[in-house]
Amino acid sequence: MLNYLWGGMIMAGIIFGLFSGKMPEVTNGALDSAKEAVDLCIMMMGIMSMWVGLMEIATKAGIIEAASRYLGPVIRFLFPGVPKGHLAEKHITTNIIANVLGLGWAATPAGLMAMKSLQELNPNRDKGMASKEMCTFLILNISSLQLIPINMIAYRSQYGSVNPAGIVGAGIVATMVSTAVAVVFCKMMDRKWTV
Repeated sequence: MLNYLWGGMIMAGIIFGLFSGKMPEVTNGALDSAKEAVDLCIMMMGIMSMWVGLMEIATKAGIIEAASRYLGPVIRFLFPGVPKGHLAEKHITTNIIANVLGLGWAATPAGLMAMKSLQELNPNRDKGMASKEMCTFLILNISSLQLIPINMIAYRSQYGSVNPAGIVGAGIVATMVSTAVAVVFCKMMDRKWTV
């Protein structure tokens, strides 16, 4: 669907450029945007590589395992259907830590592994339905509490912001609210389906 949307917008821009006599501006805009996109991708690849590497070092140093112990009560509260010590706990914890640090891209592999582990525990997998734990994980992942929005700071820096980290306070408040609402919603839905 998005392919059609983007394709339609590009075609509309080209048609507008043709009929309004602004085709050189459309061409220059496309070339400038392509260059800017490549520059941004290279910068973000470097940032992502650094943080994914740090997450891997944290995993091998036992920091993730220690954080899993501290986050254990929170994980058991949010995911009561996940048995203690199950591999899903580790993946969920890794994903949450990466998201809290604002490393959405670094959180993706752990999120995919967490969903795979949660699918193994899913009593509805034969019916093709997601479990409550899978839905809770997805909702928490989308709400994504972030203390340091690394990606947003990098984008703002790339585009010449005077104070790229100026959004940290607002980001913390916004993601705390969204995560609190997500937790309340998930617990309300859990209660609704168990009654």
